[in-house]
Amino acid sequence: MSWYWLFLFAIAAAEWIIRIVMVAVILRRRFAPSTALAWLVLVMFLPELGLIVYLLLGVNHLGRRRAHSHRLAVSETRSKHTPDSLSRYATRPEIDPQQHNMIIQAERISGNPIVAGNDVELLPAADILCEKLTADIDAAEHHAHLLYYIFRPDEIGQRIGEALIRARKRGVACRLLADAAGSRALFRSRLYRDLLSHGVEVHDMLPASLWRKKLARIDLRNHRKVAVIDGRIAYAGSHNAVSEDYGHKHAGKWVDLSGRFTGPVVAQFQQLFCEDWAFETDQTLHDHGYLFPRLEPTGEMAAQLVPTGPNHEGESFRRVLVAALAAAQRHIIMTTPYLVPDEPTLLALAMAADRCVKVDLIVPKTSDHPIVAAAGRYYYQTLLEAGVHIHTYNAGMLHAKTITVDDSFSLLGSANLDIRSFYLNFEVNVLLYGQQITQHLRFAQQNYLNQCDPIILSAWRKRPLIKQYAEGVASLFSPLL
Repeated sequence: MSWYWLFLFAIAAAEWIIRIVMVAVILRRRFAPSTALAWLVLVMFLPELGLIVYLLLGVNHLGRRRAHSHRLAVSETRSKHTPDSLSRYATRPEIDPQQHNMIIQAERISGNPIVAGNDVELLPAADILCEKLTADIDAAEHHAHLLYYIFRPDEIGQRIGEALIRARKRGVACRLLADAAGSRALFRSRLYRDLLSHGVEVHDMLPASLWRKKLARIDLRNHRKVAVIDGRIAYAGSHNAVSEDYGHKHAGKWVDLSGRFTGPVVAQFQQLFCEDWAFETDQTLHDHGYLFPRLEPTGEMAAQLVPTGPNHEGESFRRVLVAALAAAQRHIIMTTPYLVPDEPTLLALAMAADRCVKVDLIVPKTSDHPIVAAAGRYYYQTLLEAGVHIHTYNAGMLHAKTITVDDSFSLLGSANLDIRSFYLNFEVNVLLYGQQITQHLRFAQQNYLNQCDPIILSAWRKRPLIKQYAEGVASLFSPLL
């Protein structure tokens, strides 16, 4: 037998060893059946690639050392600022029976109670958010805390960075957490060096490296977008610290929505920042009398902060989503830039439609991630046949992540309706309770609907076969996206 045939035999044997070992590993893991099937398909057809991808992406948690570090950070910060002490100036509103299960589910996941006496200003554009945020930083007396997935040294990022430098010159403590992958342009920029040279504390979150030992999976990201000023004002939503084109033109202008919050719920934002800061820096922020000031009521809205992430398997945004869908009685409107639902989410949407709840789902017509978009389109027919109304937004890249349920409550935050936000990323969403805020958010959603084209089931069934097959192939990997 020639060396050539020996080489081919060795390759084939190695591939079958990989297949057999990986089948045992995958079946032993407690994957959802659809996720296990996706891994098995990849390993069977492309064993070498499957092995490499699994080693990089097959673990959907932080790893033992990193998870232990996160638990210590949360435990230490919460031992100093317990949920009861954070809410000592807040009142718990009367709970609507329709909202009861939603509130209990959210509190079970986050540890944060629902608190009354809040107000929120919805901010639809990056320029408006930047103007408000920089004005608040310029008026800050004690500290400015920022946490962003993307902080880019473009026009918006530069304006926010310069505001932090001005505040630091006045003696204000300025701290910035930026995701290492999403904000890599920042850490290579002159703005980053200027921030450091003026005393702004800047740290990268979840440093992305193939050789990093403390993180089990390299694509777990901190996808949160939060700012807290003086412990009295907080920002959250879908806006990153970046211009509306996000540095590229192919998806059009990005359309986001965030909120500027005041009232007792701001303490929950501050708690979240302190936990993430301790996690990334190993430094616990001590309360010197200004981190958690007395927060008087500023409005009539009840609110509840719900951070989720891979640090604990139970802290799933999907749980919050399914609870919200189950509470609906009349009308649900949802906006998401990325739609890759899992089976429980599909079932919850179909069950809502079965109860004669009108379900409107708004997605962008053009996406910045074509493969993710193709995987999402695979589920359109199932949703349409179940009675869900799907609308494609044609005035840009719709990036707002919102849900309104009846006239009862709504969600605003950073999480998408996809597997990544359900299980992989650190996310934060705010539950907003009450008719007034729900109507305000629904008004914004209606503006999106006015710029949408509906997808008609009969026409969707007639789209070219090559597209249907491409979407089917993409959907096989949807549990891995």
